[in-house]
Amino acid sequence: MLDYKGVKFSWLGHDGFRIVAGKTVYVDPYKLAKGQYDRKDADIVLISHNHFDHLSLDDLRHVVGPNTSIVAARECATQLKPLGVEAKLVAPGDRLTVKDVPIEVVAAYNTNKDFHPKADGKVGFVVTLAGLRIYHTGDTDIIPEMESAKPDVALVPVSGTYVMTADEAAKAVNERIKPRMLAIPMHYASIVGTEDDARRFKGLVKACPVEILSRE
Repeated sequence: MLDYKGVKFSWLGHDGFRIVAGKTVYVDPYKLAKGQYDRKDADIVLISHNHFDHLSLDDLRHVVGPNTSIVAARECATQLKPLGVEAKLVAPGDRLTVKDVPIEVVAAYNTNKDFHPKADGKVGFVVTLAGLRIYHTGDTDIIPEMESAKPDVALVPVSGTYVMTADEAAKAVNERIKPRMLAIPMHYASIVGTEDDARRFKGLVKACPVEILSRE
């Protein structure tokens, strides 16, 4: 767990995070470790798109409680119904406030592969907690929409195959995202990618410091 300027970041593996600062926000929980089971402590859950490794009902049931608000890409509507929790369905460009937490919705898509077409409306999120703008890019390549995020902290995929490679992710951070404070690599050491990708990313990023988190 990284405690950074009053915000606690826990990497849950793959693209999953638990972020705590007053409110507890989960993003894309998948294949949670047993230490994360049955918490049901989420104030807000953000779901970037409908792929099984981002929208996992088995994992969501461990974090969603009776008062949890879910914010998800529109394409997730049908798959979320078994949870019995109403979800706020969003598209790129949307802005909303949930439980006093400002959330901005940013496009996420591939430009040189076909796994995440732009037409699907898959998303990333900018969440503001404790005054920090935190940008979870979702599953994406380098895209112009990244420039609108203007984050303090960026959570960026580095594995290649379905998303940016480590080199592409570093280029995105250095030239498009330009986080004011910190970048954290994700999307490795699960389905694809290794810790070497995270280390390569760290070595190439010049725009800000990089923290490689241990999975919790």
